[in-house]
Amino acid sequence: MTQELQHIASQFELEGSIARIEGLGQGFINDTFIIRTEGEAPDYILQRKNKSIFPDVPAMMDNIQKVCDHIRKRVVAEGGNPRREAMTIIPTHDGKLYFVDSNDEYWAVCEFIADTIAYDRADTTELARMGGMGIGKFQAQLADFTEPLAETIKGFHNIRHRFVQWDEALAADAANRKAELTEEIAWIESRREEMLAFWAKVESGEIPMRVTHNDTKINNILFDKQGKVLCVIDLDTVMSAPTLNDFGDAIRTYANTGAEDDLNLENVSLSLDMFAAYADGYLSQRATTLTQSEIDHLAFSARYITYEQVLRFLMDYINGDTYYRIRSPKHNLERTHAQYALLQSIEAQYDAMCDIIVKTTAKYL
Repeated sequence: MTQELQHIASQFELEGSIARIEGLGQGFINDTFIIRTEGEAPDYILQRKNKSIFPDVPAMMDNIQKVCDHIRKRVVAEGGNPRREAMTIIPTHDGKLYFVDSNDEYWAVCEFIADTIAYDRADTTELARMGGMGIGKFQAQLADFTEPLAETIKGFHNIRHRFVQWDEALAADAANRKAELTEEIAWIESRREEMLAFWAKVESGEIPMRVTHNDTKINNILFDKQGKVLCVIDLDTVMSAPTLNDFGDAIRTYANTGAEDDLNLENVSLSLDMFAAYADGYLSQRATTLTQSEIDHLAFSARYITYEQVLRFLMDYINGDTYYRIRSPKHNLERTHAQYALLQSIEAQYDAMCDIIVKTTAKYL
C-alpha cells in the first residue's frame, strides 16, 4: 500500500520530496493520510474520496475549490495569512483537482496546516462559543459568494424530499416493522405540516439559499495555539442550502446533554447554556449579514434538523437498517427515541431559545 500511496501522491504538485506517508485518523467516510515531506516543504493531507457517498467527486472538488478561492481572497483583503486561514487544494500535474487510480478511486490533496489545535467535542460553553464563531466566520466570509454550487448530496436537509422517502418506506414496510411503530410514526406525522410550512419559506426565497458547510462538528474547525479560530476544514459537504441548516445541526450536537443514541432518555435534553454560548459565538460573526427571516428562524432550525434526524433514524429502522451503521438490531430505534427526547426538550424550551436569539442579535447589531 505504501508504494501505491507514493505513486498516487506523486501525481500532485507537491513542494519538496516525499519522506513518508502515514495514516491519519479513523474517518468513517474517507480514507485519510498525511504526506510528510523533506526539509522545509509543507506537509499535505491525502484523501481517498468515498464515491458511494459522493457520486460526483469532480463536482464536489469544484465546489471546494470555488469556496476556498473566495475565502482566500477575503483573507488576503483583510491582511491575513491565506495558507493558514483557508484550505489550499493541490492540483495534479495536469491541473485537475483529483486523481483517479487504477481502481477508479478518487484521490485529492490539500496542504496540511501545521501548529493548530482541534477538539473532538465541545464540552464547555467556551468551546461551544468558539465553535459558533468558527462556523459563523466561515459563513460570513461567503456571505457575498454568488457562484453556482453543485448539489453533491441529493435532497440534503430538504424535508419535502425526506417525506417522499418516508412515504415510500411506510408503503413498502420492507422489514415488516411498521405495525410495532404506531407511536413513533405518529411523532413524525403530527409535525409534518409544520415542517413543510417552514420548508415552503425556503422554496419561496423568504429564507435564502447560501453556502453551507453541512458538517458543523467542532473537529472541523482549526484553532491556533492562542485559541483563535483559523479556518474550517473538511468541505466535502459544502453546498447551497439555507444557512440555518448549519446552525440547527450544530445545536443538535453541541447542546445535547446526552448521547445521540442514549439508552437513558433522562440524560437527554437541550442545554440552554450551551445553546446560548454557541448562538453568541455564531452571531458575533453573522448578525450583520443575516436577513431578518433567517434570524427569526435560527431557534426553529434546531427543531427542524433534530426532527429530520428522528425521521431519518426511524425510516432506516423501517427500511431494515440499510443506511446507518448499527451496533445492535434496534440501534436505529434507540437513536430515534434519543433524538425524539432531544426534540421534546427543544420544543419545551423554544420560547427561551427565541428570547436568547433576540437578545444576542441585538448585542451585535
